Amino acid sequence: MTTLPGPGAHVLVAGGGVTGPAVARALLRLGAAVTVADGKPVAREKIAAEVPEVAVVDLDDLDPAGYALVVVAPGFRPTAPIVVAAQDAGVPVIGDVELAWWIDRAGAFGAPRDWLVVTGTNGKTTTTQMLESILAHAGLPAVACGNIGRPVIDAIADAADPRVLAVELSSFQLHWAPSVRPRAGVVLNIAEDHLDWHGSMAAYTADKARALTGDIAVVGLDDPVAATLPAATGFTVGEPAPGQYGVRAGMLIDGAGSSIVPAARVSPPGPAGIADALAATALAQAVGVTAAQAGAALTQFRVGAHRAEPVATVRGVTYIDDSKATNPHAAQNSIEAHERVVWVAGGQLKGADIDPLVARVASRLAGAVLLGVDAELIAAAMARHAPDVPVVRVTSGDDSRVSPVTNDASRSIGTSVAGDVRVSGDADAVMTAAVHAAAGLADVAGQSRTPVVLLAPAAASLDMFRSYGHRGEAFATAARALGAAS
Repeated sequence: MTTLPGPGAHVLVAGGGVTGPAVARALLRLGAAVTVADGKPVAREKIAAEVPEVAVVDLDDLDPAGYALVVVAPGFRPTAPIVVAAQDAGVPVIGDVELAWWIDRAGAFGAPRDWLVVTGTNGKTTTTQMLESILAHAGLPAVACGNIGRPVIDAIADAADPRVLAVELSSFQLHWAPSVRPRAGVVLNIAEDHLDWHGSMAAYTADKARALTGDIAVVGLDDPVAATLPAATGFTVGEPAPGQYGVRAGMLIDGAGSSIVPAARVSPPGPAGIADALAATALAQAVGVTAAQAGAALTQFRVGAHRAEPVATVRGVTYIDDSKATNPHAAQNSIEAHERVVWVAGGQLKGADIDPLVARVASRLAGAVLLGVDAELIAAAMARHAPDVPVVRVTSGDDSRVSPVTNDASRSIGTSVAGDVRVSGDADAVMTAAVHAAAGLADVAGQSRTPVVLLAPAAASLDMFRSYGHRGEAFATAARALGAAS
């Protein structure tokens, strides 16, 4: 660990977003002189108002030479100009999580805490929420933080002094936190994601694997990449080997063979929810929680918004918002929890290959409604691997009005494209049209077996929506409106 920046140290914080104010406040508490740099005027105004004690400057063309340390927001790539310039000038570059670790290990904000780190391509937030719930049920002063929303550095500065941190970390955060050695850490799974940031699958995997450098390492044994990483134990949704976590006779069991909770009581249902529950239990047991305590908490746990959340049932069709499924691996888990699905998908694929997902789930698809910047890539994959599944593409245009979409059954069966829908209006209008199209496909498919309508985009949301939450809310609003109109 590098020496903490104290009185007299001049520290540059690059990025004034979610973590910037928290980092600035922590550095001021240590006595450092702080400059926050951001390229957006709105962000600079915001942090100047929130933390008036810091200097606020424009990030563009800033020379980091002369600073003792640069703390970057997680989204900064290793090739970002400010990072390269700092490294060329011999200035250390770290992330906010790394700074939080330095502060915590030094005892600067109280006695060091137990860090329980959760990472993976998918399931991080649900697992972290489960973990926090288990810890609280067991009576441990704990808090969820990190990528889940609350900066870790805020959590360790909390006057409530949580003793255990349930820390969700993204691959970006782990890249910029090389010193973190948690009490226990888990890699849930690893699939193609953020390769545009990391540069390669190997680099992405290496950053994820940093969660396993602490005392106890846990991996998802059903995932072909995570299972190859060195670990003390692991979990499977099947029958576990001795010392592993898994499912036996419909019951989740821990590494000692003790019963945790019936699989049917786990929310969200399906293999992904069970895997997350096993991972959360494994981490909680690293700080003394029993299988019975974990099971009691899991029976009461309910998944958060936009994570396989049923939002409406209209004419016997259930509409499910899994907007958090922002990559193909997450969408696969979501789709495979259901026998028959009208799939609402699309957005920014971020370079991920969609073909393996479509090929795997084709037999479950009763239809697909595609939207967003990479809709054509998904449509092409559907044509290759699911040519008999009807597809509707919803695009925005200025020459059409928004109206309910009714699918013509004669066009829908046995064709790769059921129709193209053009709407005018904002992203919410596009989603409304998409939900109407999905309802039409579900009505046709329901003549044989009623499907669910599932928003599992397999892609990021920022091409159209403010966030995955906004996308999920638009879907839920449109689905509920169907019920009100029927």
